[in-house]
Amino acid sequence: MTLPVGWRRAGLMLHIAASVGWLGAVATSLVLAGLAVTADDPRLVNAVYLLLRPLGWYVLVPFGIASLATGVTQSLITVWGLVRHYWVVVKLVLTAFAVAVLLLYTRTLDALADAARVAADGGSPMTATASPLVHAAGAAVLLLVALALSVYKPRGLTPAGQRRRRSAAIG
Repeated sequence: MTLPVGWRRAGLMLHIAASVGWLGAVATSLVLAGLAVTADDPRLVNAVYLLLRPLGWYVLVPFGIASLATGVTQSLITVWGLVRHYWVVVKLVLTAFAVAVLLLYTRTLDALADAARVAADGGSPMTATASPLVHAAGAAVLLLVALALSVYKPRGLTPAGQRRRRSAAIG
C-alpha cells in the first residue's frame, strides 16, 4: 500500500514522538529508581514507589504500545517492510519484548506502591529494591539499541526480502 508522502511523514512523526516519549519516561524511571536505591530516608523510598506506579501505567505503557503500533504501521506503509530487512525484524522483536516485559512488570510496580502506601500509613518501613533500577536500565539499553538500528539501518535482507527483490527484478 502506498500512501502520499505527507501521510507517511505524519506517521513517522507519530512514531518518533511515541518512541522519544517512551525513552524519556524510561529515563525518568531510571532516575527515580536510582534515587530510591540511594536514599537514606524511607519516606523518599515510599514516595518514589508511589510515583512509579502512575508513571508506569499512564506514561510508560501508553508510549510503549504507541511506539510498537506506530512502528508496525510505519513498516507496513514504507519500503522497509515488516520482514524485509533484518534491522526492522530485530527492532520489532526488541520492542515487542520490551512492551511485554513492561506489561508484566506493572504488577511489580503495583505491589511496590501498595507496600509503600502501607508503610506510609504506619506499617513497616520500605526498604529499597534494585528491581526497578535494573528494569529501567535494561529498558534504556534496549530502546537505545532500537534507536541505533533506526539511525544506522544495517544492511541485510531477510529471505522474504530477498525473494521480494528477486521477483521485482524479474517482473
